[in-house]
Amino acid sequence: MTHYGKIKSYDSSSGTGSITPEKGGEALRFKKADLQQEGHMPKVDERFSYETSEVDGGKKSAVNLQHQQGDGQSQKGQARAQQG
Repeated sequence: MTHYGKIKSYDSSSGTGSITPEKGGEALRFKKADLQQEGHMPKVDERFSYETSEVDGGKKSAVNLQHQQGDGQSQKGQARAQQG
């Protein structure tokens, strides 16, 4: 199942970070190896899609992260914003 969230933190020296789910809940950890776009360094507040995987005795982490273009607004929300 695909989830969406925003990057909370990313440490390029250790290659680890965390993502906050859009639907609420605790931030999930991820590793550089879980990023699908080679060479794209995630930045705080960027939107990503991801899946979850259980590691370390049932603790969830984010895997298969893919950068999402735009700020996550729906087309309907964007139209409303343009109309004022």
